[in-house]
Amino acid sequence: MIFLSYILEEDTPTYGNISKFWIEKRSSIKNGDIANNSSIHTTAHVGTHLDMPYHFYENGQTVIDFDPNFWIFNYILFFEIETEDIIIKNEILEILEEVENKEKYEMLIVKTGACNIRKEQKYWEENKGFSPEIADYLKKYFPNIRIFGFDSISVSSFVNRIVGREAHARFLDPSAPILLLEDMDLRQINKSTRINKVIVSPLRISQCDGLPCTVFAEVLDEN
Repeated sequence: MIFLSYILEEDTPTYGNISKFWIEKRSSIKNGDIANNSSIHTTAHVGTHLDMPYHFYENGQTVIDFDPNFWIFNYILFFEIETEDIIIKNEILEILEEVENKEKYEMLIVKTGACNIRKEQKYWEENKGFSPEIADYLKKYFPNIRIFGFDSISVSSFVNRIVGREAHARFLDPSAPILLLEDMDLRQINKSTRINKVIVSPLRISQCDGLPCTVFAEVLDEN
């Protein structure tokens, strides 16, 4: 098993570099206290996290609406792309068009290479977004996809938030939502990796629009 999620740290990048994650030490053994006790201050959309339908719809689903089996994925479609486009569309649609047995897949993971520049400012300032048309295509031809995951910090490019808002709305439409798994750590996998299973383990927070996650992947020996 490997992790496909990042650990939360105080230098964790955030969308637009706002709402940073930080830890407040309430008591400290080093300072003579009996125990270490910390509080965390954060947005729900930090690190590897899910966007829930409630993020864009007042009547949208939250974590309570999904049973435990929802978070286990046995049929994962994973591929890498290279593009200079700030809004990714054609590269993904062309690959999806060629996929056979489209109805069997439960999760789509796309590696753009952004995970390799996560410590740089351009990771959050010039991040690549995804076209709303990808949501439309997935819902039409991949009816069992439940989560779309990727290594960009958001489905919305920070430099084109109008398209980003529409992408959120199309993916998260409560009538047939595809949850968005943003800021995945995909450094350990590549086009030759065979992913056998993925488990997404979100924080179970009531009435919350975003959920930080730990993501586990079972990968098969490439030999």
